[in-house]
Amino acid sequence: MSHRSADVVILGGGSGGYAAAIRSAELGRSVILVEENELGGTCLHQGCIPTKALLHSAEVADSARTASQFGIDVTFDGVDLEKVLSYQNTIVTRLHKGLQGLVDSYGITVVNGRGRLVGPNGVEVDDELITGATVVLATGSSPKSLPGIGIGGRVVTSDEALVLPSVPKKVIILGGGVIGVEFASVWASFGASVTIVEAMPRLVPNEDETISKYLERAFRRRKIVAKTGVRVTEVTQDEDAVSVTLDSGDVLDADVVLVAVGRGPNTASMGYEETGVMLDKGFVVTSDRLRTTVPNVFAVGDIVPGLQLAHRGFQQGIFVAEEIAGLRPEVIDETGIPRVTYSHPEVASVGLTETAAREKFGENVETVTYDLAGNGKSQILKTSGVVKLVVAPTGVVVGVHMVGDRVGELIGEAQLLYNFGIDAAHAAKFVHAHPTQGEALGEALMAVAGKPLHVHS
Repeated sequence: MSHRSADVVILGGGSGGYAAAIRSAELGRSVILVEENELGGTCLHQGCIPTKALLHSAEVADSARTASQFGIDVTFDGVDLEKVLSYQNTIVTRLHKGLQGLVDSYGITVVNGRGRLVGPNGVEVDDELITGATVVLATGSSPKSLPGIGIGGRVVTSDEALVLPSVPKKVIILGGGVIGVEFASVWASFGASVTIVEAMPRLVPNEDETISKYLERAFRRRKIVAKTGVRVTEVTQDEDAVSVTLDSGDVLDADVVLVAVGRGPNTASMGYEETGVMLDKGFVVTSDRLRTTVPNVFAVGDIVPGLQLAHRGFQQGIFVAEEIAGLRPEVIDETGIPRVTYSHPEVASVGLTETAAREKFGENVETVTYDLAGNGKSQILKTSGVVKLVVAPTGVVVGVHMVGDRVGELIGEAQLLYNFGIDAAHAAKFVHAHPTQGEALGEALMAVAGKPLHVHS
């Protein structure tokens, strides 16, 4: 068996893995990065980038369909899915080439193959042993299914949904979380009839309850049906259709069923437990400094319990590289990681929900909800929604929750409010350009400070 070594060996070249590789190289470490498929992982090839390209195509379709509202005469002739996929692939290919060039420029060695942990310092790839002073596990996640529901034919995961050759007429989506509502939004914009089935009492159940209500209302206006608080008991299919039976007794028929019930960690059959890396329900158990139960083995990204977000992976990869280099970086506050759902309308949040804040700080938590109906730019865009602030008894902003088209672009300011622990009354002094949607955040802060301007009393 051949052998080579480096200071840092990384198993997985997705968001967490390649961020750890680049930052380690910047800090003067030699790096070997093992990747089974292509650099960029799920985010670049089956997740963030291709889905957001689809969502932008969907937005363009909506704009064309509603152009007359803005005084523009446009004829909407339908969706050419082949061209949509071509547009999507062009973006993925360009970003992939850019990433390959970036990794090469840092002198990082990329080994293509399926790696397996074989000791506290070793990874085996095919017939080669690769050893490092430190090993970083970054093997990511893949779509989960429900017990008894086989994936195949007319029953698909997000991976297959991304490359469907035509727009289905009727779709049932199992799961009303981020992935479910994003695909619901795309298919509704493309002209499909969409039903979402969610076992929890509301859509996007991890978001603040107020935001869920606004999203459900917006989806109803778009004729997207949401069946919440119900579970699937059976899914059957034949050549012509697929049928979903719910525990409520309802039977739904569709052309396609998307199973969007979350993503599971890729940790099976990779030698983790045999080497002493503790797992819990398939996830890697780590300290707050991302160390596993094996000395010198770290874990980052979707295999670590918590938010399964690319930008969390980036941040954890950078953190681990700096930890390995002895820089003692500050522990990442997971609550301060911004979260965006790119549906129409968008959902964006950071910090604590109102419920979580009341559990932590008691009943003296204050909330302010500013309606986008009072925001000039939102009216120009013909979007509706809200900005909700959650404020601790000390006056500090501990949660920002938003729903409405393009509110994802406001999350940068929102995360600074939370992460810097800024007093709402102090933040209210900052001027927001007019007319922008950012003013909605400013108006909410002014309302907390007791000096609302464009808010009806």
